[in-house]
Amino acid sequence: MIHVEWPWLLLALPLPLLVRWLFPAHLAAQQAALKVPFLDDFMDEPTHVVTQSRRWPLWLAALAWIALILASTRPQWLGDPIEQAVSGRDLMLAVDLSGSMQEQDFIIKQEPVDRLTATKQVASEFIARRTGDRLGLILFGTQAYLQTPLTFDRKTVTTLLNESAIGLAGDNTAIGDAIGLAVKRLKSQQADSRVLILLTDGANTAGEVTPIKAAELAAEHNLKIYTIGIGADEMIVRSFFGSRKVNPSADLDEKTLTAIAEKTGGRYFRARNTDELNQIYQLLDQLEPVEKAKQFFRPRTELYYWPLAVSLLLAAVIGLVRFKESV
Repeated sequence: MIHVEWPWLLLALPLPLLVRWLFPAHLAAQQAALKVPFLDDFMDEPTHVVTQSRRWPLWLAALAWIALILASTRPQWLGDPIEQAVSGRDLMLAVDLSGSMQEQDFIIKQEPVDRLTATKQVASEFIARRTGDRLGLILFGTQAYLQTPLTFDRKTVTTLLNESAIGLAGDNTAIGDAIGLAVKRLKSQQADSRVLILLTDGANTAGEVTPIKAAELAAEHNLKIYTIGIGADEMIVRSFFGSRKVNPSADLDEKTLTAIAEKTGGRYFRARNTDELNQIYQLLDQLEPVEKAKQFFRPRTELYYWPLAVSLLLAAVIGLVRFKESV
């Protein structure tokens, strides 16, 4: 069926008549008229021929105006309703962008990559599998901010995640603020569907709310938090004096991350490499869905360009006629 998005614009149809009524053209013609006592000598053509030849551009202009108004009302073709698969989960991803995420202790295709790059690759695949879920994205460092509100548009969430950069939100880690922001965004949603997946590689070093206090607040609002500690346990560092093993995840506060998950009924996961990180996201795929009412989507096809093209074509014809008359 055809649907008009802005039908109120049809009120503009009589606008040219209103302008003609307020500013009649014959007044200007009377002021500029040349009075000739022998006017009949100039009438080589019958009067009705001259009148008709001048009227047809006016009719074209009227049609062009009608077509322009029809285009401005934004006509659309609505397709048949399509049922959307909705599992009922509202998942918020909170990703750490602090300076420590640039540590290159992950391997992808035999090449060392930083922690954020590995997170982006695995999380993107996780997002792509979230058919029927609403997803949101929080990025945090020294500050926490909402990058994407809850949406079914998985492509946009993936794009904005991939566009994030280390240090974008500051070099420190505000875990408590990230949880608090998630509580604020999810508290109005259905109680059984609130889930936060928080990924970090360090300890809370910034923010106004402590992680434990934020976790207690999350538990009060039935927000389940799954925490992921990312980073290898050991890596080889080569220097002028030789090679040595170091723990790049020495600053990871696993105790706090575990406490956050336990207080909210979630789980703590440890991701030391890309395979473990991918396995964690596969486990998160098994979260129990919550049934919701069916939602339907009607595909829309814009039709405004057809009357717009007709209007432009008629305007071009009128302009061409005027040009020929003036030559």
